[in-house]
Amino acid sequence: MLAPILFILLFEEWGWEPLARCFAALGRHPGWGAAERWIRSLPPWGALLVFGIPVLALFPVKLLALYLFAEGHMATSFTMIVVVKLAGTAIAARLFQLTEPALLQIRWFARLYLPWKTWKDRKLGQLRRSAPWQKLQEIRNRVKLWTSRTWRDFKTSLL
Repeated sequence: MLAPILFILLFEEWGWEPLARCFAALGRHPGWGAAERWIRSLPPWGALLVFGIPVLALFPVKLLALYLFAEGHMATSFTMIVVVKLAGTAIAARLFQLTEPALLQIRWFARLYLPWKTWKDRKLGQLRRSAPWQKLQEIRNRVKLWTSRTWRDFKTSLL
């Protein structure tokens, strides 16, 4: 039971938040910024609809990937699933950031989400204090440093 929970927390820590930040960068573009302001202004049920649209819109793509897998197109299917999962997560994460205040005005949503968030934050705090997590963070920081240095050196070599 603990492994799936840790996977969800790990995904949220290293997937959901970074993808949301990447997608949030689009908000600097005038048209996208206007769309985000409109989404923030939606009433609760409109926010729920907007938040749910990507989930429903990506479902047929996932079915297509499953069909392609069954037809023997494993690489194409796998690539589609990965791309759809990353794009869908980025969109859902950003939309949730934009709609969370409105969604929390819906009584049933708040009743489900707030205890989940409290529990998740407590477990994530415990996880962050654990020795394995600290070691993973150390490795992650080294990889980020190496990547940034390598990228900087690569750009410098092009000049």
